[in-house]
Amino acid sequence: MSSQYDVLIVGAGIAGSALAHALSQSSARPRRIALLERSFAEPDRIVGELLQPAGVAFLNKLGLQGALEGIDAIPVHGYVVVQDGRIVHIPYPDEREGRSFHHGLFVQGLREHAKRANGVDAIEATVNELVEEEGRVVGVKATRSSGKEPEVFRADLTVIADGCFSNFRNTVQGPSARPSNTKSHFCGAILKDARLPISQHGTVALVRGHGPVLLYQISEHDTRMLVDVKSPVPSDLKKHIITEILPSLPPQLHEPIRVALSADRVRRMPNSFLPPAPQTHKRGVILLGDAWNMRHPLTGGGMSVALSDVYILSQHLGKVNDLRDWSQMKGVLNKWWWERKGLAATINILSIALYDVFGAESECLTVFQNGCFKYFERGGESIRGPASLLSGIAPSTSLLAYHFFYVVLYSIWALFAHPRPIHSPCKNGELHMNGAAHVTGNDEVLSEEKHVDVRVMQMPTVLDYPRLFWLSCRVLWTACVLFGPLLWTEIRWW
Repeated sequence: MSSQYDVLIVGAGIAGSALAHALSQSSARPRRIALLERSFAEPDRIVGELLQPAGVAFLNKLGLQGALEGIDAIPVHGYVVVQDGRIVHIPYPDEREGRSFHHGLFVQGLREHAKRANGVDAIEATVNELVEEEGRVVGVKATRSSGKEPEVFRADLTVIADGCFSNFRNTVQGPSARPSNTKSHFCGAILKDARLPISQHGTVALVRGHGPVLLYQISEHDTRMLVDVKSPVPSDLKKHIITEILPSLPPQLHEPIRVALSADRVRRMPNSFLPPAPQTHKRGVILLGDAWNMRHPLTGGGMSVALSDVYILSQHLGKVNDLRDWSQMKGVLNKWWWERKGLAATINILSIALYDVFGAESECLTVFQNGCFKYFERGGESIRGPASLLSGIAPSTSLLAYHFFYVVLYSIWALFAHPRPIHSPCKNGELHMNGAAHVTGNDEVLSEEKHVDVRVMQMPTVLDYPRLFWLSCRVLWTACVLFGPLLWTEIRWW
């Protein structure tokens, strides 16, 4: 059996469903579109639950704003960063607003829009392989959920949008494929009726010695908690969270977290980075969404990039008369490649750079992390600029580079100009101000006489300057080594 379509889309997630709807609206003539998905049951994932203001804007441009209605979506007005009991507020500029929700409900809303679109056939089937003729992909072979024998679905253009675990990524990319890198895992749970430091704001808690913790409300009573865990993942995640992570989180969250961990299992999802690569290896097929380009989900920018890609690509495909004309399609892919760069490159670089800083693993990155927090505390443009980048409303890699290296220089200046914590023994309630006290990374009992190690703030002395100068050089070098390769992955076009 064989069916013929203009466009065939593999995967009815965020990108696939949005593209099916967009193509039905953007073309001058009606097109037959097949949307293939293994199961149209509501998906259950622990990421893809926070849509930044830029994503909301692209959703409106695509005419899909209705997907946010009736799913108990929560308005998001910015972020709160928590570190060692200190809190800094990072609101979105110009009263912009994002949304957070249960991922599955949002996907189902997008699918409903796609199913109702003119010319779209939503087909529940498992795609087994790509069908090629004379070096060109002409469709896929898939087995319907209601059938036993595979069918061939043919199309002028095949779009692979089957997510981060794509089965066809390497086949489509060929030699141009770039390796993905799993930075860590997000371990997730849902807290019931939890009270965040500021309502309708995402909360990022910085935990010394560990990755960051992200919390945001996804419905009236549900709050998502994502704990970043670096490899190797502990065998007992619940114990790890309670003993290593919980003490660094705001006190009002302790009990909801304990209840959530006792009631349900902890689920996990790999946090992968996959730079985009030019799509010229296979004719007749292109990649879209996480199948092509992934970034760390810490910044919540993945769906914004996907919806931006869908909007740009659909506008160009709507002007193509013959989707089988690959010379014309190569021009479309080239335009898409460059037009998406502003938002995609900014979000991609920011996600990895911010994760490396927030999950500091070295002395230099710890200096950078402390400086970043103090930079936010300055307020004004030190808040507005980063918030504009994070929300996607300022898609500018030059602005990102400006704030990134401004934070680096501010971190170095703070080494010399700000008091730093040292640890000094305290006995029987008396604080001994001893500048030569041994510096350690945690409080500890010193003896049976109830000596404890407490933090004392002390300005650096002239004798400290040589060491701090050397540390400053290392911090600057670390920043360049961190930012430079990330920028290179985005500016490459071969």
